[in-house]
Amino acid sequence: MRIGTIGTGFIVANFINASRSNENCEVVACYSRKQETGEAFAAKNGVSKVYTDLNEMLNDETIDTIYVASPNSVHYEQTKMALNAGKNVICEKPFTSTAQELKELIGLAKEKHLYLFEAIIPIHLPNFKWLKTQLHRVGELKIVQCNFSQYSSKYDAFKAGKNPNVFNTQYSGGALMDINMYNIHFVMGLFGKPEEVHYFANKEEGIDTSGVVIMKYPNFVATCVGCKDSKSKNLSQIQGNKGYFLIEQESSRVVDVVSNFGSNFSGLATSYSVQENSNGMHYELKDFLEIVENNDYDACLELLDYSLSVMEVIEAARKDAGVVFAADAK
Repeated sequence: MRIGTIGTGFIVANFINASRSNENCEVVACYSRKQETGEAFAAKNGVSKVYTDLNEMLNDETIDTIYVASPNSVHYEQTKMALNAGKNVICEKPFTSTAQELKELIGLAKEKHLYLFEAIIPIHLPNFKWLKTQLHRVGELKIVQCNFSQYSSKYDAFKAGKNPNVFNTQYSGGALMDINMYNIHFVMGLFGKPEEVHYFANKEEGIDTSGVVIMKYPNFVATCVGCKDSKSKNLSQIQGNKGYFLIEQESSRVVDVVSNFGSNFSGLATSYSVQENSNGMHYELKDFLEIVENNDYDACLELLDYSLSVMEVIEAARKDAGVVFAADAK
């Protein structure tokens, strides 16, 4: 896999590091709107080619895959351009601004028989995959709760009257799209699509700076707290009548899984982890490489179906809270 990247933020640097820890994978070019920014990023991260014209990079025949990590609102447009150029695409979360945009991209990928992936960490982590096989141990499921709260470095600027992308409806920002999405992926990756979804958000200037998503399943309720205007202890917890699983980190990491089972929950708490690489992007890229190398297009489509179901839930939650994006008018 020979990759060209779009974006010059820290997430792209993490992705480049993940590519180096996987075999048969190399980032060979990066795109930036500004030559100076692109050259500085390429030099720092060991990338050989810099493009300031996206079409030129998409026409580079040495590149077979594009990694999209631009502002949320342009994921759809740039992914569509890459697919039309015959490139496979790994698109950073959130995949698109709306479910309709994602449906169009999936249709285009199918038409051209190209691989299209959402870069979402939790569901690809070894600890998460193990947890999915152990859920029966908690007995009758009662409550799932996730809290991912991270005070944004851009929140002070937003409060000062500036308009950073992450707090801008024109750029499909907000706490739900930026951070609570990890919680929703954690829950839906384990339990599938809920029967109902509601979002109770703290809104400023029309954008959600924090909020709680309630997801109703047939026999249990999940709560997902995502905040960019405050900080707390991050955790995910799965509670049943016979025990619980606890993850004492944000849902994007799943570093250790603590379990406790036994009569009246008096069992000995134990910790489980098989993740050797601290960069969670290593594992998502590992899975994508395996799918492409095995020419397993059905696996790609299965992941796309899952991503679409998540996007449908996120869009329903956002609209329940009255958060309106520019993309909704398309």
